[in-house]
Amino acid sequence: MIAVGGAIGTGLFLGSGLAISIAGPAVLVAYAIAALVALALAYALAEMMVVHPEAGGFGAIAHRYLGGLAGFVQRWVYWAAQVVNIGSEVVAAGIYFRFWYPEIPLWMPVVAFSVIMLVVNASAVRYFGEFEYWFAMIKVVTIVVFVLLGLFYIFFGLPGSPATGTEALTEHGGFLPNGIGAVWLALTVVTFSYLGTEAVSVTASESRNPGRDVPRAARGMVLRLALFYVLGMFVIVSILPWNNVSTGEELTQSPFVRLFDTAGIPAAAGVMNFVILTAALSAMNTNLYVTARMTYSLARDGYAPRWFAGLSRQGTPRRALVLSACGLALAAAVSALSPSTAFPVLLGLALFGALLTWLIIFASQLAFRRKRAAEGLPASPVRLPGTPVTTVLAMAFVLAVLLTTPFTEQFGMAWKAGVPFVALLLVVYWFVRRRART
Repeated sequence: MIAVGGAIGTGLFLGSGLAISIAGPAVLVAYAIAALVALALAYALAEMMVVHPEAGGFGAIAHRYLGGLAGFVQRWVYWAAQVVNIGSEVVAAGIYFRFWYPEIPLWMPVVAFSVIMLVVNASAVRYFGEFEYWFAMIKVVTIVVFVLLGLFYIFFGLPGSPATGTEALTEHGGFLPNGIGAVWLALTVVTFSYLGTEAVSVTASESRNPGRDVPRAARGMVLRLALFYVLGMFVIVSILPWNNVSTGEELTQSPFVRLFDTAGIPAAAGVMNFVILTAALSAMNTNLYVTARMTYSLARDGYAPRWFAGLSRQGTPRRALVLSACGLALAAAVSALSPSTAFPVLLGLALFGALLTWLIIFASQLAFRRKRAAEGLPASPVRLPGTPVTTVLAMAFVLAVLLTTPFTEQFGMAWKAGVPFVALLLVVYWFVRRRART
């Protein structure tokens, strides 16, 4: 549920509208393809985390099998990407809250939600788990209800509304109205929707039985995400003509609310606004958890000030949360004060960092297999089927998506923001290693 909570956020409620506007009904194919890659990533992570249930998750494993540079770059890039996401989610939560109280200044709910989430993350991990479980449950139940109502509406109709059928899938230009190339462009947005699935690996060190829990959670999480996304998109493009879904904003105000209105649910807009608010807070909560563990792992390896490696009496890295809180404040301020200029750069950095993280995870899994075989160590009890072919194909897909980002308006800043940041990390790593040798 933690991983589901991290992955189901604006990607489903906002990003899906953009993907539909690019690919039309063929967006279903894009979501299915991306789900296969996310499933491969989940298996690769489970294979390694069962053997190494460490607090740093995949970053610590990259350090172990690919060297200090890979571990340093991956953890800091991923930390930056998630901090940007946290900032965007808390600003979004503030905007959603003002749906009910528009007279309140935006900074007030932003600060309030930031403090609440930091307190939750600073408490014992069981309280964080309970909090996130119920936040994620709200989203899951809403999506399930939406899909069931939608399917019933499509095939049987609802009181006062006849069945719509599936004609909308081929009307308005056909199933591929903008061609196969548009499906590939949509994959950039669709893959962004699945980012966050890697968060399950960071929970391994605080699981009572990681050998049992991590593989089961990884498999179940990706399969549920695929089911939610593919069926959710099927309902939307079957009920609403795809060319009416031009923006993410229109999507949240049209298909979801329209379906609940048709079903006779009162205050549909308020209900959906509450669900989207919990989605933003849930994703923010999970990402704070992940960034704190990444900072703690970096401090343990000497790549961040040692002070951040301290733990509370409950075993939570509260000091590491301080750094995430500073990044949260910066990202939230930028997203609120300069959304049209600086924030696209941060969004590009987030996508670049997340895709680079996926690439390094797959590379770590190849090195993990190779080194254990060379040393005669037993194979992991969980294995990604078809490795190394499966891993290489998944890496090629992620790299191709990353190379496509400059051709999309929304993520065109990915390379312009990501490459300089990675170059900066390389310089910092050189200084850190030099100081360590001295």
